[in-house]
Amino acid sequence: MSWEQALVIFLGYGIINIGLFYLNYLVYIPLFLDKKKFRMYALILIPTIILFGVGKYGVALLFKSYILTEKGHTTTFGMYFLNTLFSSLIFIFLSTVLKFTMDWFLNERVQRDLENQRLTAELSFLKSQINPHFLFNSLNTIYSLAYQRSETTPEAVLKLSEIMRYMLYECNDNKVDLDKELKYLQNYIDLQKIRFGNKAFIDYSVIGEVDHQRIVPLILISFVENAFKHGVANDPEHPIVLALTVTDSKLNFYVHNKKHQHNRDAAGGIGLNNVQRRLNLLYPGKYTLTIQNEVDTYSSELSLVL
Repeated sequence: MSWEQALVIFLGYGIINIGLFYLNYLVYIPLFLDKKKFRMYALILIPTIILFGVGKYGVALLFKSYILTEKGHTTTFGMYFLNTLFSSLIFIFLSTVLKFTMDWFLNERVQRDLENQRLTAELSFLKSQINPHFLFNSLNTIYSLAYQRSETTPEAVLKLSEIMRYMLYECNDNKVDLDKELKYLQNYIDLQKIRFGNKAFIDYSVIGEVDHQRIVPLILISFVENAFKHGVANDPEHPIVLALTVTDSKLNFYVHNKKHQHNRDAAGGIGLNNVQRRLNLLYPGKYTLTIQNEVDTYSSELSLVL
């Protein structure tokens, strides 16, 4: 094949085939296939292929010596049309495959965006539940102190203000410094000690490096709240146990408490249901939660990769 023949084929047939490709890709598929008008698509595609085949033959006639004549023999219209039909079908097939592939990827991206928006909205809702839930319990504590005319009421209000400042201003990011989260837990524990007139028996320990770790905020508080709400805090022989251990990038948080005699069946309510849902969304496959609900005791152990 000479360079003149190659140039004619490239310019003539290339432009025609590309035109057929984009006509199907941009017009026919959106108008008919996307709307499931299969019969209309076939009715308009068949004459289009014939028309483009005639157009290719017209180009061939213009350059008859390069295309239709070979070794003294001239190719007939019928034979030539059958040959061009195959190439037209290939371009129709390629444009259809490309269109549906692009639409599939676009749809997948849209679905992922919608799912991310749904998860973000759900997380915001779950997080919004924490503040009223915590505030309700804390206000009950302060109300009890005020009702008893306790001198520790101002200190309790101050602790609550520090806690609320953290919840409103410092835990809006996806993750916070672990040491700040633990300071928040300590303020809550101090508030509970004030509630019990400093007669609460709590075995709270933190082991490991916590200064350079980060955690999703307000994940641990529900376990502590549950222990104080449903547990016995004023029994020196059965203190509330809060044990946090950090090893490399793994955190283990163990909480154990003795149950109230009149409240043995209460097992957490909205707090633990909320935190377990947040763990599923924020630490998928990266955490384990073990709960042991015995007759007289209740314990939970959370292990997660920070």
